[in-house]
Amino acid sequence: MNDETCGLGLAPATAGDYRELARKRLPRHLFDYLDGAAYEELTAGENQLAFRRLHLRQRIMRDVSQLNLSTRVLGQELALPLILAPLGLAGAMARRAEVQAARAAERAGVAFCESTVSICSIEEVRAATAAPFWYQLYVMRDRGYTRSLLARAQAAGCPVLVLTVDLAVMGARYRDVRNGMAGGLSLGGKLTKAWDLLSHPGWLLDVAIRGQPLTFGNLTTAVPDARSLPEFKAWVDSQFDPRITWKDLAWVRENWPGKIVLKGILDVDDARQAASVGVDGIVVSNHGGRQLDGVAAGADALPRIVDAVGDKLEVLMDGGVLSGLDVVKALALGAKACMLGRAWGYAVAARGEAGVAHMLSVMRNEMAVAMALTGVTDVAALDRETLLDAGHGPNTETSI
Repeated sequence: MNDETCGLGLAPATAGDYRELARKRLPRHLFDYLDGAAYEELTAGENQLAFRRLHLRQRIMRDVSQLNLSTRVLGQELALPLILAPLGLAGAMARRAEVQAARAAERAGVAFCESTVSICSIEEVRAATAAPFWYQLYVMRDRGYTRSLLARAQAAGCPVLVLTVDLAVMGARYRDVRNGMAGGLSLGGKLTKAWDLLSHPGWLLDVAIRGQPLTFGNLTTAVPDARSLPEFKAWVDSQFDPRITWKDLAWVRENWPGKIVLKGILDVDDARQAASVGVDGIVVSNHGGRQLDGVAAGADALPRIVDAVGDKLEVLMDGGVLSGLDVVKALALGAKACMLGRAWGYAVAARGEAGVAHMLSVMRNEMAVAMALTGVTDVAALDRETLLDAGHGPNTETSI
């Protein structure tokens, strides 16, 4: 079992192993923020179960001596069809975590996407890397501030803007409520939290002391101290704009000359609308189950959306992608590439840049084995015939 392996101090081999290492290393409220989801966390679990329900079609006696795992996504050549997804507060999980992850992504030849609510600023990530990285944006009520973020990302050479569209309101994440992530603890709760922090000296030294400044690097004028989580929540409540509609994309386009991707699409009609307004791509995503519990898993929603718009824009997906096998299955369902969220969060929390680099290497190897044993030599050739009973199993339109 993963827990036993990591408990013995052996090398991690899976995202599950890195999750266990992260759980041991992080204070509880930070691990729960990374690991948790909305309400009863059913959708977060379904994201993983949806991949488990899909079976690969093993094929034999084919020449698989040469495999091509590289692809082109939104104009960028990638060695693997992977993007490290925007992960808020990542720099609270490990010292300057966004920089460490961006460096690991650059070495592996995959894309990194900087979050609006990251600890490291756009400029810090730019100074630490040579490869172009993507930028994720929430359109806020303060359009002047939003415009300034877009200008900074453009100045840093970011080629792709990932616009998160499934956060009109914040989902109810009960783990965060229980552990006082946003304040509201009693005196006893505060003492318990303080003891929890003191019980993780490695994190205290690495992040709280050596990881300064602990600010939201892209929001320093709005929320100067990342440790002030109640202040951050108040800013989120005041700035995340529930009035955003499709018409607002015209404003984004006026202020962004690069490619635009909408992240948070689960419905076919929304996907068709995205194609009609001319965005370059979408991410089929339920925000890792962190917004609305009880919605479709990403892998279940993906095939219908690909069938509806796959020739009009590039379709990416996230949610439950924890292995190279998951990536192969997602591409077989029609995704152009996958975004990794918790997977790199666990890895960076556990072992920093080396952990992220190792996790990506493991995924590469898992993809290569899966492709070889399904008789597919190029990721571009992965399709639903790579899955068992294509057209009849849980990966079909009739089962979604």
